[in-house]
Parts: sequence; structure tokens; C-alpha cells
Amino acid sequence: MDQLIVIKIGGQVIDDQEKLDRALAGFAGLEGHKILVHGGGKVANQMLGKLNIEKQVVDGRRITDLESLKVVQMVYAGLVNKNIVAKLQSLDCLALGLSGADVNCILAEKRPVKEVDYGYVGDVTEVNSSILNTFINQGITPVICSLTHDGNGQILNTNADTISTEVAISLTKYYKVSLIYCFEQSGVLANLDDEQSVINELHPGHYQQLKAAGKIYEGMIPKLDNAFRALGHGVSNVFITHFSSLNSMSDIDKITATRISLFERI
Repeated sequence: MDQLIVIKIGGQVIDDQEKLDRALAGFAGLEGHKILVHGGGKVANQMLGKLNIEKQVVDGRRITDLESLKVVQMVYAGLVNKNIVAKLQSLDCLALGLSGADVNCILAEKRPVKEVDYGYVGDVTEVNSSILNTFINQGITPVICSLTHDGNGQILNTNADTISTEVAISLTKYYKVSLIYCFEQSGVLANLDDEQSVINELHPGHYQQLKAAGKIYEGMIPKLDNAFRALGHGVSNVFITHFSSLNSMSDIDKITATRISLFERI
């Protein structure tokens, strides 16, 4: 079975052009089949601020009202996605920018209201792995932004970590899939004040301990929830690492990163 790497880039990388250029150069240099998924929350936040639209986040997840949705749609699918695609073309990577609505590649449903009303936020219900596999087999690299649709004409804001996870899971029927979350740190930190305190391997029990102690919070929570879900549904490897590690993916086991594991290794 062929290998496929699904890379998600986010955090401070998207809104720092120098970091983004370095990350994209590393991604373009990866050999073999690959998909890129990206967020754009900080760029969207800047735009929301300029328009005096208040940002609302609960447990690391954005609340998206109608006016916020208009902004994130423009920023994610327009500004961020197309700038990334253009840069990849300049690096000889044949890229295709997609939202979930394009070629019906990612369907979602509006998150039901429980304790929190997240507004126009989508939970993924189906990934069209067949169409993504068709692109990959034609030498085209999908670049997917964090927007989905409900099949009835409504765009939905969807967590980019969730999209990368569901895309990775869906493609396990065709490939041995590795999922790599890349951002500005070298992995999950045991001490938030020490960038060198990277946890080499994280299993569910340790994760729950760190979360209870307040050492893992906000956006890292959905990232790790998604990481464990990916492993539980057929993805072979999941790492959280610094974006510069993209230059060293030829030997993935030697990069500085947090490897996500379902079981504690003895």
C-alpha cells in the first residue's frame, strides 16, 4: 500500500509570511503523495478586529455567527488558500485549492446547540475520498481550507485539525496514512514556559492528566482529541511537531516531535 502524508499547518505559521514560506518549501519538497490542510484563524481574527466584529471562542473552538462566517469564508478560501496555492506553484508543486464545498469533497452538519451555540460551525459527516484520491493519482496536491458545507447551500466553519483528521481517516482505504500537525512549537510541551520540554510520546492517560492539571488547554485540546481519533480509525502515525520538521520527513521517526500513541509503551 502506498504512503500518504496529510499535513496540517496552523498556529502562528499562517500569519507569519517568513514562517509560512519555510513551511511551504518543506511541504513542496516532500516526495510522494501528500495533502495540505490549513487554518487561518489569526488572519481571520485580524480582519474581524478591523471590522469591529467580536471574536468568541469556547474551549479552543470558535463561535461563528453570520457576520463572522462571511469574514472567515473570505479569508480562508480566498486570501489564505490562494496565497498558499500560488506559493506552491512557484515551488513546482501542482496544487489545487479546495474548500469542502468544492467538488463536494467534505460534507458537514451544523453543530447542534447543547451547552454552547457555536453558530455556523460544522461537524464533518462525510469526506469524498474517491475524488481526493483521483486528484492525488493525477499528481495534483489538494490544499484544503477549514470550510465545509451542508449539501444545502450553507458554508460551515470547521476546525482545521478536525478536517485533517477526517481526510486522513477517509484515505486509509487507499493508503498507509501519516498525519502531521505542524505549528510553531516542536510538539506538546510538559512545561509551557520551556520550549525544550517536548513530550516524546503521549498516550490517552497522560493526556488526561495534563489536561486536568491545566497544562493542555484551548486549541491544543481539539488537536489532541482529533489525533487520538485518527489513530483509533486506521491512521498509521500521528505526530505534532514544528513546521521546520517538514524538511526532515524522509526519516519521520527521527524528527523532534510528539508522537501520539493509543497505548503506553513499556
